[in-house]
Amino acid sequence: MNKHQGWNADVVTEVIAGHAGQEGSLLPILHDLQEAFGYIPEAAEPMIAQALNISRAEVHGVVTFYHDFRHEPAGRHVLKLCRAEACQSCGGDALAAHAEQKLGVKLGETTGDGRVTVEAVYCLGLCATAPSAMINGRLVGRLNDKKLDKLLAEVAR
Repeated sequence: MNKHQGWNADVVTEVIAGHAGQEGSLLPILHDLQEAFGYIPEAAEPMIAQALNISRAEVHGVVTFYHDFRHEPAGRHVLKLCRAEACQSCGGDALAAHAEQKLGVKLGETTGDGRVTVEAVYCLGLCATAPSAMINGRLVGRLNDKKLDKLLAEVAR
């Protein structure tokens, strides 16, 4: 569980400066900003674009293309449910429905108390142990309703 700081343009400037002159620095900058804030603030996009001499649309396109980047803060815990074909064929649809029902949110949403964000991802590389998920960066395979309930109980403490 990470603690993130609030918006600060000076932090954005510092992160960008830390990658000055580095070829292909857009992704490292975005990763550092996500680490600092827990999301990519939209106000940072024009700052990044200007520093890298690219369009804001290019920065925005990268942020929205990769599922690990977000424009809003996530909950204290992030549950990523694999929605790829192998996991779907092994019960992933029912598992996702169970998670939504248990938490009272849809995929892509955060619980009202800010405790858990549930995200759909497309392949965690655990196809042989489908269905799979990741919670707070920890991979979990052979997931079922009971195992998912146990994971959610752990993060409720």
